[in-house]
Amino acid sequence: MGKISQAQRLRDLLEDAIINGQYTPGDQLEPDVLAKTYQCSRTPIREAIQQLAMSGMVEVRPKKGTFVTRLGVAELVERFEVMAELEGMCGRLAARRITQDELQALREAHELCRERAAAGDANGYYYENGVFHHLIYVASHNTFLAQEAERLHAMLKPYRRMQLHVRHRLKHSLAEHEEIITAIEAGDEQKAGALLRSHVEIQGERFNDLVASVQHLQSV
Repeated sequence: MGKISQAQRLRDLLEDAIINGQYTPGDQLEPDVLAKTYQCSRTPIREAIQQLAMSGMVEVRPKKGTFVTRLGVAELVERFEVMAELEGMCGRLAARRITQDELQALREAHELCRERAAAGDANGYYYENGVFHHLIYVASHNTFLAQEAERLHAMLKPYRRMQLHVRHRLKHSLAEHEEIITAIEAGDEQKAGALLRSHVEIQGERFNDLVASVQHLQSV
């Protein structure tokens, strides 16, 4: 994993602050105040806010400022439904088109995920997991599809990150990665697609966990 930029670090800190209720839906995020709080210049604060706006966690209102948004469960589920289909499509194409070098890079990313999971490092796993998925997008060899998957992946990052903090999720996610790699390596397009779609889908217990997280976010 490469060095994390100051803007990314600030984005993560702000994500945590919002998820933990330090900043609640409707609160205004003022760059000057944030710069003092996190002891940095306004430039990385602005970059971090732009990244959060892409994910939908904050809303930038012209001439009014930046405010913590209140996303409903239905909106999130719709986004995850589309994400699951895009991931599945990337998986199917990757199983057909992945090169040996790309497959080796995917295995290496999986091993880094394994190390982070063994250490119980959910945040570290979150970053390595992003690399793992990015490599599958690239291996689809469909630039437009990869760009759309990356865009939606970025929008859902805060909520996928929350999921990784759910008990035993790291273990289950890692096991799912193992199956995905096996299917892609075997060239099993349908299985790779189905596994990736299931990996991202919000159903059953995962849906309940998401609802609980969003309700907590809205009630604090």
